[in-house]
Amino acid sequence: MSNAAGAAPAVRRARRTDPDRRNRIIDAAVDVIADRGVAGTTVRLIARAADVPLGSLTYHFDGLDELFLLAFERVAEHGSETFAGILAGHADDPAEGVARIIENLVAGDTRELVLMVELYSLALRRPEYRVLTQRWMDTSRTSLAEHLPADIAAFVDVFIEGATLHAALSTEPYDVTGMRAAIRRLTAG
Repeated sequence: MSNAAGAAPAVRRARRTDPDRRNRIIDAAVDVIADRGVAGTTVRLIARAADVPLGSLTYHFDGLDELFLLAFERVAEHGSETFAGILAGHADDPAEGVARIIENLVAGDTRELVLMVELYSLALRRPEYRVLTQRWMDTSRTSLAEHLPADIAAFVDVFIEGATLHAALSTEPYDVTGMRAAIRRLTAG
């Protein structure tokens, strides 16, 4: 069939819907940051990892900064859920829960730790990211305070951060026995 001008009518392509594309891009950003670091992350790498056209990133996000913030919000949310879940699983022995949190971050796959350190590094240079790190610390301390006195919970959180970084960055073997003994003393009040 042709139109009045004699040309074939234009074929309308069905609009492709992908309601989860935005979330997939954020997840891909987390993956690329974990693999390449913030400094090595580009919109092209994220688009490739998400298997979306590059234009999808500019359609869904104002820029790489917004994508970094959303990716790190997702990292913090996942970290907080894991943290609270481990503590809840050891409600009868908070010291064991704290030990498991540290071991979870430094034993085996260190992806979560890498992402955490990338966020910390970014927050040191970019104060707007400190709102996110502060919120994450507050959430961690709230989870700890469900199992420990609040004043102790704050210092246990500091211990978790320090012990995790020391264990991950040290060339010496991880002293599980010493770490567990220190946690017992800290949580005993």
